[in-house]
Amino acid sequence: MKLTKSERNWILYDVGNSAFILLFTTIIPIMFNSLAKGHLKDSTYLAYWGYAVTISTILTALVGPYFGALADKFSLRKRFFIVFMSLGALGCFLFPFTKSWMVFLALVIISKVGFNGSLVFYDSMLIDITSEDRMDNVSSLGFAYGYIGSVIPFVISILISVKHEALGIGMDLAMKMVFTINALWWVLFTLPLLKVYRQKYVRTEEETDKMHLIQTFEKIRGDRKIYMFLFAFLFYIDGVYTIISMATAYGTSLGLSSNGLILALLVTQLVAFPCAIYFGKISKKYETGVLIKICIFAYLLISIYAIFLNNIVQFWILAVSVGMFQGAIQALSRSYYAKIIPKENSGEYFGIYDVFGKGAAIIGTLVVSLVTQATGNQHLSISTLSIMFLIGIILFFKTDKIESKN
Repeated sequence: MKLTKSERNWILYDVGNSAFILLFTTIIPIMFNSLAKGHLKDSTYLAYWGYAVTISTILTALVGPYFGALADKFSLRKRFFIVFMSLGALGCFLFPFTKSWMVFLALVIISKVGFNGSLVFYDSMLIDITSEDRMDNVSSLGFAYGYIGSVIPFVISILISVKHEALGIGMDLAMKMVFTINALWWVLFTLPLLKVYRQKYVRTEEETDKMHLIQTFEKIRGDRKIYMFLFAFLFYIDGVYTIISMATAYGTSLGLSSNGLILALLVTQLVAFPCAIYFGKISKKYETGVLIKICIFAYLLISIYAIFLNNIVQFWILAVSVGMFQGAIQALSRSYYAKIIPKENSGEYFGIYDVFGKGAAIIGTLVVSLVTQATGNQHLSISTLSIMFLIGIILFFKTDKIESKN
């Protein structure tokens, strides 16, 4: 499919921000583990990591719909996008400058709020930059090129950290270089989108005195398909993002090799690239809802397999399996939602979408953290994810049967 300039530049932001999320799922949890060693037990380390991710999600949930509604009414989507992207990139840059595990966790929260917040506005831009019949493919290409694009700064980062002595620099300076490169990568791949993006849809109805979050939920409750989809999405995508956010932390808590974990998750990115493109292409042949059901069922099987994970080979199998469906379930969910919401309220509605999904894992990370801390058994905590996927697929089956109003 030949892309327009707006579509191409929109996709480039996925290339930029994916560099950060790859660090967040690999190197950043390992750095936190290193700082926390001697201060926290392995199970407590996993729990604290989960709490930090959960707090960042709650903060995004509080501000996302409010700023999304303002963006819809006053054409501020681009400005708010810049603010949150800058916050995330700054947090990314500052990680190697702290030596306290508590300060490090604070930066985790700040950078994730910036990342998640930028995606509220980025996802809602999909409606402005392409047509409905191209949404599945464009959304899938965003995730696909994000996966493969993130590998470039990641490989450079690994080479710098591994070969730092040959380069004549210490590990401390090497890590500062690594995070500077990734922060700059994020910012530079944002610039093309900022040059071409123009907000097309602006909300015209009058505001009420109610809180924006409550007001938006009341609108959504009036559309059963959107309402049901969000609850299905809440369960299955929280499971997906719990796996993404906590995979390395889970492997580390089991005592698996850090190098092996990083390489396995790098393979996830490489596998995700062709698979996301493939799902984007077949979305023209099969209904989006059917493909989402396939992805949720696959994740249900993956979550059951993760319960029995004990060695690095099994983790590699998990990583490849996740890569096959990771991009597809995110991309198709984003475009499915974009098709069923009112276009003039896309910023506000995507604020709610982010509450339920993108990078969120409120339920997943919190439950995994609480069960791990209460029992000291990481395998038992991971078993809770299969329940989330099961509920998600049941609710989505019901959602897909409802006719859309928009």
